Amino acid sequence: MKIGIVGLGLMGGSLGLALKKASKKYTLLGYDHNPFHQEEALKLKLVDQIVKDFSKIKSCDVIVLTIPVDAIIEATQKLTDVDRQCTIIDFGSSKEKISNAIPKDIRQNFVTSHPMTGTENFGPKAAVEGLYKGKTMVVCDIEKSGEYQKEVALRLFEEIESEIVFMDAKEHDRHAAFISHMPHAVSYAIANSVMKQENPKSILALAGGGFASMSRIAKSSPNMWEDIFRQNRENLLESISAFNEELQLCQRLIEEEKWEELNRWMKDANRLHDIL
Repeated sequence: MKIGIVGLGLMGGSLGLALKKASKKYTLLGYDHNPFHQEEALKLKLVDQIVKDFSKIKSCDVIVLTIPVDAIIEATQKLTDVDRQCTIIDFGSSKEKISNAIPKDIRQNFVTSHPMTGTENFGPKAAVEGLYKGKTMVVCDIEKSGEYQKEVALRLFEEIESEIVFMDAKEHDRHAAFISHMPHAVSYAIANSVMKQENPKSILALAGGGFASMSRIAKSSPNMWEDIFRQNRENLLESISAFNEELQLCQRLIEEEKWEELNRWMKDANRLHDIL
């Protein structure tokens, strides 16, 4: 089976490593718009071959789009002439707009999915062999995919040892806003609030593990997250509003010195870890 990976950064590169470990029966072709990433991915053996012409990816049995959401939507328009047996999988971070943008002629070829994993690093060197192992792979609007394509995609997800969850695309986007997209916005805000102080170096000299954990994902690619924020704008704004309400409540309890109530508020937050 010939598998084409479009996008050779963290997600695509890690997929290449996982598939190579899973089976010897796959030939992995890689495509990336960045020539440096192409060279680097080949040196790191993330794929077997590099194709510099996107149209050559169309000959693959499986095509996996591990690129930003806007680029995925653009790519769908270029794949209208793939073979009817071809399976196209996307790893976009928001799903509804992608699912709705896929041309009707090839909708059965697509399996729209989102691996709930990642790091703050990007580029081919960020690739990690076990990135998908034991992590949730959300598969959306599966009823719109062809039976053969479902079988191929789910088998691949099982081989990279992902935990498969099925969900409606609209539902996915709202949940992702709260558990992934909003936390990134908060992390960027924390980083900026510190950097705008008169002497950020003095603050950072006192920074411990808590600050490092909260600010870690602020190192994530701004280009990628701008794209995600734009595509999931309405859900993100709802989640930021909910977060702001909780932060304002915390502020008010401190201002009014309602320490017992503040303690109960924090205990309520502790309950999250009972379900994680």
